[in-house]
Amino acid sequence: MLPTDTIYGIVGSALRPKTVERIYKLRKRNPKKPMIILVGLMGDLKRFGVNIDAKTKRILKRFWPGKVSIILPCLSKKFSYLHRGTKTLAFRLPAKKSLRALLRKTGPLVAPSANIEGKRPARTIAEAKRYFGNKVDFYVDAGQLADRPSKIIRIENGKVFTLRL
Repeated sequence: MLPTDTIYGIVGSALRPKTVERIYKLRKRNPKKPMIILVGLMGDLKRFGVNIDAKTKRILKRFWPGKVSIILPCLSKKFSYLHRGTKTLAFRLPAKKSLRALLRKTGPLVAPSANIEGKRPARTIAEAKRYFGNKVDFYVDAGQLADRPSKIIRIENGKVFTLRL
């Protein structure tokens, strides 16, 4: 568990299906809801078979790096453990430089909020520990975080649709 550029998140490798499943179980997350994936570089999208055209790339550059998660098509069955049948994935290139540097070392990480599904996201490590105790491998304490979850948008046919402010 670590602070993202928005709130605390439970993180794990987006490229390891067993890690992703462990996080779903830990959070008691609806198995049909995909998680947001943090990336260190825009080029990481290719690792998920996400190809972006020039228009989409211009849109991405308007929002990234930043506190905006962007839903993009991912048609590969290889990543069904991530897209959960939606054939889309939500990515965020974080605003925080130190987090982007970490992501360039670790690779893409799933990063759902630090809470049990339906509960308020933890704003402190103490709150997170009340949710998860020793079931989380590590906690990185950055004090109290008062930010909000990321804005979520979807890009479709060159148009932007806001799903969460």
